[in-house]
Amino acid sequence: MTAQRDRSRTSDNLDATDLAILRLLQADSSLSLERMAQKAGLSKTAVWNRIQRLQQNGVITRHTVQLDAAKVGLTETFFIAVRTAQHEDGWLDAFNKVVQELPQITEAHRLAGEVDYLLKVQVPSTRDFDAFYKELVSRISLHNVSSSLSMETMKQTSALPI
Repeated sequence: MTAQRDRSRTSDNLDATDLAILRLLQADSSLSLERMAQKAGLSKTAVWNRIQRLQQNGVITRHTVQLDAAKVGLTETFFIAVRTAQHEDGWLDAFNKVVQELPQITEAHRLAGEVDYLLKVQVPSTRDFDAFYKELVSRISLHNVSSSLSMETMKQTSALPI
């Protein structure tokens, strides 16, 4: 992809070199500055300065480690589709608070369409999911809830297509 196309797809503050560094970090954030500099064709100082700027500007929001859920005992993934009849601020605040407080919810999305929210829940077993579900519905009023068990993860990435 050309640098011009890259710039047209992103903020005016990101250039092709920034995008190259971001791709490197998304692939392996443990790369040394020296290795990133070699791959990006820059000095270590230039790479470090760009990373600092990307952090200060909020492009890089945090550094994390991606774990294998099954290897840490979270072998079941459920998706919960939530429809609600309530859309006032008080209910939305309460729902958001519940979502933030339940660690089993690893992703939560507000949607356009027939379903209002989609929650990704990771637990050790279906029995644990049942306990989670009971806690969720006891803490917040939900109009309609539908749960689906993921049978297979076909693709999972946190890397953005930049």
